[in-house]
Amino acid sequence: MLIVDDHSNFRELASRLLAGEGFAVVGEASDAAEALRAVKRLRPDVVLLDVVLPDRSGLAVAFELSRLADGPRVVLISSRGRSDFGDSFQWPPRCSFLPKHELTPARFSDVVRDL
Repeated sequence: MLIVDDHSNFRELASRLLAGEGFAVVGEASDAAEALRAVKRLRPDVVLLDVVLPDRSGLAVAFELSRLADGPRVVLISSRGRSDFGDSFQWPPRCSFLPKHELTPARFSDVVRDL
């Protein structure tokens, strides 16, 4: 798994939380450009991806990753709730959403399993 968030404290917390429950965290990235390079280099099966990044929308990154033939599954995260994006919002394929405050190993596992 690759963790992408512009806040190092969140990346560290998510990494410790998920790795402590057996998820293999292969890398971290702080922005969209770094995330795309890391996906090509590390080839993770799952990307935990913040919706708001400093250089580009995490949603744009998720759509780009969904076009890769062997692209990773993506779990978008945000401090906002899913309803904040509107009912008609189009989510990328092979992608789900999890509010940051709901990130637990069990909840993450459920979301990834459903992708």
